[in-house]
Amino acid sequence: MSANIDDSAYHDDGTSGELVNKLDAAIERLSAANAVAEVSPVFEVIDAARPLMFDAKGLEALYTRVPAIEAAGFFGGSDWNYPQTLVPSLAVRTVRHGDPTATLVESLSQIRLLAVAKGDYSHPSVSAEHAHHFLAQVMAMNLDIVVSNDLQEGDRLRPDRLGYAVQNLYHYLLQHLGYQNLLGHLVAEVWRILEQRPVQVDGVKQMVTQIATCLHNPDAVAGEVGDDALQLIKAVFSPTEGCREDPGFDVYAERLVSMDEAALLQEAIAFAQAMHSTGLVSPYMPGFIRYLRNRWNELIPTALGLSYTGADAFHCYPALIHKLIDEALFAETSQAAYGLAMMLERGILYSPPVAPSLWRQLRLSMCDAAAQKIIAVFGNRRSPECFLLADILNVLGRPLGVGQGNYPTCQSTRALSMWAFNTPADLLRIVAWAARDDEIVMRFEGNNISSRELGAGLAAEPPVDVDAVSLLTVPHLDRIYFEMGRRSVGRGEDPHKWVNPEFHGDYVSHGFRIAVDVFTGSLKDFEGFIRDFYAAYHPFYNGNIPVINPQPAGIAVTDSATRFLGWHAITIQRLALDPSKVMRVYFFNPNNDSGQDWGQGIVTSTHGNGELYGEASLPVAQFASRLYVFHYDPLEKGEPTLVPTDEVDRAMRLAQDSWASGR
Repeated sequence: MSANIDDSAYHDDGTSGELVNKLDAAIERLSAANAVAEVSPVFEVIDAARPLMFDAKGLEALYTRVPAIEAAGFFGGSDWNYPQTLVPSLAVRTVRHGDPTATLVESLSQIRLLAVAKGDYSHPSVSAEHAHHFLAQVMAMNLDIVVSNDLQEGDRLRPDRLGYAVQNLYHYLLQHLGYQNLLGHLVAEVWRILEQRPVQVDGVKQMVTQIATCLHNPDAVAGEVGDDALQLIKAVFSPTEGCREDPGFDVYAERLVSMDEAALLQEAIAFAQAMHSTGLVSPYMPGFIRYLRNRWNELIPTALGLSYTGADAFHCYPALIHKLIDEALFAETSQAAYGLAMMLERGILYSPPVAPSLWRQLRLSMCDAAAQKIIAVFGNRRSPECFLLADILNVLGRPLGVGQGNYPTCQSTRALSMWAFNTPADLLRIVAWAARDDEIVMRFEGNNISSRELGAGLAAEPPVDVDAVSLLTVPHLDRIYFEMGRRSVGRGEDPHKWVNPEFHGDYVSHGFRIAVDVFTGSLKDFEGFIRDFYAAYHPFYNGNIPVINPQPAGIAVTDSATRFLGWHAITIQRLALDPSKVMRVYFFNPNNDSGQDWGQGIVTSTHGNGELYGEASLPVAQFASRLYVFHYDPLEKGEPTLVPTDEVDRAMRLAQDSWASGR
């Protein structure tokens, strides 16, 4: 590597030179060990690299040793060995919140990518352009630490002064890469996430705050600031004329009192436009709507941006809607305004059980165990009942915006989404049980299963980065799902055949198809599996029957290098022609971000191809290539032999060259 950096000065000081010598010796031992036994004593290198992370000269010493670290096999046997597959959002989580070892490995990986981006090191798997793009995205998502010399408390309190090491790393990256395109990457990432309309937007709002902070730093912005960045900032901090300079809640409240009806109408229209164009709700909006409650109730549908459908629902259930506003809509729960608007737009209040179920929720007394869970995550600025009610509105309004957080609970999260979409009264009953009784009871083949009597499922710890509905229900649901699976073991087929209809509801079709043998993991009649999927779901081959109720399914997830990562629960929402007349599968992915690269050019789309908010989509053959289990109605299925062979072969090849290789 013809590095531009000379670290000879780092050897002038005895202590510093000793640190570098220790690093060189550790790299040599690692290289020798890997050459003989393919065993990686990487911890020696990590321990030697750690003290060099705290100043620029130490980082320069690490930078010059990138080829040696790579050649020694430091990243071997880990995801970091495939830098082309690394995901910026996961890298951010690792470097800011990971354990000390993972943080330091990720840091060394980013130093390696800096060397690639600057042309000082050539990596066989990643180009300089890709490395630069990756680092720009990571820096954009860490903008608070990039542009500031101050650390947040969470960073300051990390063990081994890791927060300071990470801060030093990002200032070092900034020194070499500059601010060019940094803001643009962050703005693009925010819009990409918002296109999916997630229920949880705290992280997005933090990114918008970082954008606003960056714009106030004159050194941070190169070139023109786009309207898309200003639109985000305006939506959160100053969506209307009355709060155009973010004056604070008290000043805004005084301004409202002095506004005439024309001014109030303009405020309402501006709030609605900002909310629906971005999916973000300004903390000023609840104060405005609560003010209208006492002065001009009839303007609230305009402020919520309701169509004729939503406004009609509002006027049919005025007492209920007003009570929901009074109890759930505050600055701390501002997103509930969007949830309420979208719930009304869906028209679910016209389903007879829904309004009474919401009244029950409004009058429900939460048990202490449930209340403490909410307080631990959301704080006590509002009551636990308020936070829960607000997120009930969010989940009912955006059933495809629910995310599983950082937990392996895709089945339970999928169930919440399916209930909110199909049978909202069922969701409200389950939430009431969890909140009031700290227990959920479900039936499996005629017998009750109580979550209270079961051990922990996949979620060993209570989730903390999810909405309040998920926070209370998922641990219970996870245990029940696990128990249903246990009771189905030994029947000679995949337990999902019996579990999914019992767990999710009667609308789950009882026909069941799986691509792999349960006992060996090998492919089983894979061609028949693909043909049956087309015959059951593709409108061209099933008699043009649409998906009546969204159906649970399972996919084999791969990364961008087509490596198999695991099985994952999704929901097939619908199949339809996209604007380019390509037949696509539109599906719900409970992962927090549905925009994923599964290799072979298979990149899940979240907007631009006819997706509704929260849907991901793929052309049918690409989707079928990752499908491994699905439910179908055997009475409404076309003839599998009529599915074109080239279409079936395309899906099979994509599978056999990725997750199904060797099966």
